[in-house]
Amino acid sequence: MQPVKIVSVNIGAPQDIRFGKHHALSGIDKKPVPERVQVGRLGLEGDHILNKKYHGGPDQAVYLYSLEDYDAFVEGMGDVPLPGSFGENLTVSGLESAPVRIGTRLTVGEGEGAVVLEITAPRIPCATFAAHMGDAGFVRVFRQMRRPGLYARVLQGGTVGAGDSMRVHDAPEGTPTVGEQFELYYDPAPSRQELERSLAAPIAIRTRTEYLERLGRLPT
Repeated sequence: MQPVKIVSVNIGAPQDIRFGKHHALSGIDKKPVPERVQVGRLGLEGDHILNKKYHGGPDQAVYLYSLEDYDAFVEGMGDVPLPGSFGENLTVSGLESAPVRIGTRLTVGEGEGAVVLEITAPRIPCATFAAHMGDAGFVRVFRQMRRPGLYARVLQGGTVGAGDSMRVHDAPEGTPTVGEQFELYYDPAPSRQELERSLAAPIAIRTRTEYLERLGRLPT
């Protein structure tokens, strides 16, 4: 695997996102910052998450998106989106999201000062994301591209900055990938085996709650 690096650290301030009939106060419009940023249990210092029912929290504290995933959107968008365009906290290079397994750990730095992230979930696009992109059909486009990016929990806090290298510690073989989790979310009739496999992984609490409910609705 090629080295994984942080290309940009991005912070979002509250903004009024309006497009068509959609209106939301959101921190999705994230911009690169030049300085190192503290990362804690709930994410990056100075970043704003407004809709806490569906976003943020300890299990989805940091969102990462890669240049390799962005490249796939060039044909439809005309050029490579700028870092932070998809609302990610960390724009990285060298790591496509879909093949990454849930539970994979990403480490920046060494020892007690290292930042350790654990991958928990794919990004599921929403209407605010589409409004931010200025495209009512962008939820469908993002779904079809199957490049969801990576949500992570913070196992150990510290600081991160553009240019930092990341060490990748793969989750065990057989653990669901982020791409598989993305597809499972949209599956109207997942099997008991698929749901139980996901529940055995360190998935985000929102996903865990939903999958337990779906499992409970299956015939015994």
